[in-house]
Amino acid sequence: MREIKGLFAEAIAQLGRPHSATYRFQLGSSTGFDHVAALARYLDLLGVTDAYLSPCFKSGPGSTHGYDVTDHNAFNPEIGSPATFDRMAAALRERGLGIILDIVPNHMGVAGDANPWWMDVLENGPSSPRASFFDIEWAPPKAELRNKVLLPVLPDQYGRVLESGQLQLGLAEGAFVLRCAGARLPIAPDTYARILTHGLDDLVARVGDDDAHLQELKSILTALAHLPDRIDSEPTRIEERLREKEVVKRRLAALLKESEHIRDFVDDNIRLFNGTPGDPASFDHLDALLAEQTYRLADWRVAGDEVNYRRFFDVNDLAAIRMERPEVFAASHELVLRLVGEGKVGGIRVDHPDGLYAPGEYFLRLQEGAIVATARRLHPELDHDTELAIAAEYRAAAQADASAQGARPLWIAAEKILMAEEPLPDWWAVAGTTGYDYLGSVNGLFVDRGTSRQMTATYSRFAGRVEPMADLSYAAKRLIMQVSMASEIVQLGLHLDRISERNRLSRDFTLASLVRVIREVIAAFPVYRTYVGDLGDEPSSRDRGYIDRAVTEAKQRNPTVNVSIFDFLRNALLMRHPQRSDAHEQAERRRFAMRFQQTTGPVTAKGVEDTALYLYNRLVSLNEVGSDPAGYGEPLATFHEKNARRLERWPDSLVCTATHDTKRGEDVRARISVLSEVPATWAAHVRRWRMINRRFKQDVDGQAAPDRNDEYLLYQTLVGAWPAEGDDATAGSLMERVASYMEKATKEAKRRTSWINPDTGYDQALRDFVARLLSPGSRFVDAFLPFQRLVALYGSVNSLAQTLLKITAPGIPDFYQGSELWDLSLVDPDNRRPVDFARRQTLLDDLRRRAGEGPENLDRLCGELMNSWPDGRVKMYVTHRALTFRRESPALSRRGGYDPLSAGGEHAEHLVALLRRDGAAVVVVVVPRLTARLTGFRGQLPLGEPVWGDTWVSLNRPGLEGVYTDQFSGKRVATGIRDGIPSLPTGALFGSLPVALLKREENP
Repeated sequence: MREIKGLFAEAIAQLGRPHSATYRFQLGSSTGFDHVAALARYLDLLGVTDAYLSPCFKSGPGSTHGYDVTDHNAFNPEIGSPATFDRMAAALRERGLGIILDIVPNHMGVAGDANPWWMDVLENGPSSPRASFFDIEWAPPKAELRNKVLLPVLPDQYGRVLESGQLQLGLAEGAFVLRCAGARLPIAPDTYARILTHGLDDLVARVGDDDAHLQELKSILTALAHLPDRIDSEPTRIEERLREKEVVKRRLAALLKESEHIRDFVDDNIRLFNGTPGDPASFDHLDALLAEQTYRLADWRVAGDEVNYRRFFDVNDLAAIRMERPEVFAASHELVLRLVGEGKVGGIRVDHPDGLYAPGEYFLRLQEGAIVATARRLHPELDHDTELAIAAEYRAAAQADASAQGARPLWIAAEKILMAEEPLPDWWAVAGTTGYDYLGSVNGLFVDRGTSRQMTATYSRFAGRVEPMADLSYAAKRLIMQVSMASEIVQLGLHLDRISERNRLSRDFTLASLVRVIREVIAAFPVYRTYVGDLGDEPSSRDRGYIDRAVTEAKQRNPTVNVSIFDFLRNALLMRHPQRSDAHEQAERRRFAMRFQQTTGPVTAKGVEDTALYLYNRLVSLNEVGSDPAGYGEPLATFHEKNARRLERWPDSLVCTATHDTKRGEDVRARISVLSEVPATWAAHVRRWRMINRRFKQDVDGQAAPDRNDEYLLYQTLVGAWPAEGDDATAGSLMERVASYMEKATKEAKRRTSWINPDTGYDQALRDFVARLLSPGSRFVDAFLPFQRLVALYGSVNSLAQTLLKITAPGIPDFYQGSELWDLSLVDPDNRRPVDFARRQTLLDDLRRRAGEGPENLDRLCGELMNSWPDGRVKMYVTHRALTFRRESPALSRRGGYDPLSAGGEHAEHLVALLRRDGAAVVVVVVPRLTARLTGFRGQLPLGEPVWGDTWVSLNRPGLEGVYTDQFSGKRVATGIRDGIPSLPTGALFGSLPVALLKREENP
């Protein structure tokens, strides 16, 4: 036992590498492993400690994001190879940098024919060894889909696609395939006989019954007739099928090479089966063959109603896998755990854990795997029993104290979207979240909470009657469940119906009523999901509260529905079993509750993130993942409280301001938030712009296009995304980017157009509107730019402030690629555009050279950078200097105490200040907020005493006196005394930059 404890402790120590700051790369053909390796010096000099990579495993051809993984245990050849990965890891390690991988445990890409597991299922049905890997309902309500997979891949209705000749039978290496939409789908071997026996009598007549090749063909047909069935579940029969079908393929391939007669016979049959466009009857043979396959081809638009495999959200090309099964976990984590064990990967980001059956169990298993892989690397001689003992040692330690460092030795960030006041499950063996909770919090600081009514009135006057955000979210979730995810809800209803039939007290609940109640409760759900049954059967108080809240709201919204049905559903979700229920019924109830929880997250994501956030456009800087646009900003005290809680419980959680999933770049949001400070001016400008641009609108089906809600979104988008001076973006590229963004936004909103049912007239009218607004010599641009430039100036101050807060707040700051300069990108794919790293390296080298000329030159450099703020160098400078300070003060930055500092004087409400302390080491951070209102929106920066007057930052208690040196400007500021407490004068802090990072140089 002592030996096991020692091995366990040794492995944990190896996994405990600290992280200071991460830099996210979106990998692809333009940014592969070799590119990241070449940037090691740049990342190091910038102050980053970890290269944080988007999914790098084999995915669908041409994938721009990597979340459609087709092979978890191979690198994407478009990104690199094992050799280039190793070179990258070595190059980063030389600079003291680590690697964080983004992994995708919930689903796999199944588009085309790139996924061998999926192809095996399509060929062999339920008897495929991989059939249990995917979450497929083999006995769905539609009888025609029993033991089949609905494959919604066709561009039109099946019959039209078939009779137009777009489905073509083919042959490759003895295997029949169906060419469909650029892919080769397998034909089940037990159906080959339909092809090989057609016209067989004519062949016999031609070559004679005693022909050796004909005898071989008949032997192959006999072998096919004896193949085990596709629904056979007996292991030896499955093994026999897999073996014998491959033997048949090899024999058929050899026969076709040897016999011209047989080859011509098969080729003729293939041509016959492929039919002739214009002759519908000629496709009957192929139609009959396809009816016998494991898959049922269908128009992609029918997926919402009939799809019988669980998807990622409502994406047909992403099929969910059953990660709760140990064999699935083992098969999909071989490579990533080996890389962790070899010390090449020091952290993992887990995509969409809410889609997993039991996320808490998954994280424990991932930690176990990392510990065992590390122990295996340290001691290659370890046997399997010892590895199991090490895993058991970890499991016991983690279950004894989930918050202990030993319970989460591998740094794992969970992509968990937390709603307002929702805590991260404290039993998860993770370091924290990917940072959306922080993003929403810091973003809210720069919204003027006192203008909510004015901004609402302006929005309503411009766009017409506006529903409250809560009602829009509710309606949007119901829409998603009625259209794109209807099949998932019906499946839940059928499951609950089977449960209700087992008890005479509930058997009268109809399927229709159960489906309706499920839909209503999910629509009212206040969080993405609950975790009943994740670790144990007893629901936590947090989950009971969320379920009760959802059921209560659903009852209120549906006064005509029998409340007993809602209560029945609530009891099922809380796993309150009837007194006389047996083990089987209890297991069924547990499965229902767990599957229900896997469904609420996708519905919320599609309903809120991808619908309601494009509908409610009052102030779109608040329309962000994990944020509540109705909340209208964050009180300063709440921001500080959240930071303190993070330091106490999740000190190594990521804190971010932009990711690949954010709706707009961090500096776009920072600009748009300025509008909240000048509501009257904003209202006047949008009224004027509407008058100028009304001639550009078109009539589409009797309505103006674009409508006013979309037009209001467009103006805010232009305010936020307009290129800064010195930016290399051209007017043409801006027009194309904004037009593409608006097309996506309006289709996601699903009001006038959508992806499923696009209104081409509206889409074109919107694109024309954008083009005319932004055309050379446009009256709109002349009227727009003076206001936009002012907003951009104050937005730059917001940007610098949120950047410094992110670096100095508790947690690990995460930087999205390229955001060290102004990040004026929009939602994906706009935010995946290639980054000009050569320019960034040149700028950073120059800034470091200038800063190295001596402390006395820093203030002048800061002034120059702020005067030329549009080129973005000032943001890079603040980022570099703050990250460098953070890396050089690891104890202070990672675990140092956190104290919110109060401000006093005439402009106290315009300051955010905090203190971090580790023993004698003290740093004070001060940034401004709401500076457009502070300075009267006249283009004056919030610098110097004339702006701030008699305003100060109180250091809250005695003992913090001394001289503080700003790490940006080099200025030294001595504390004064206010009411017996040390204080710092604000006017002296913001002399050349509107942010300050102050390190105490001496004690009194």
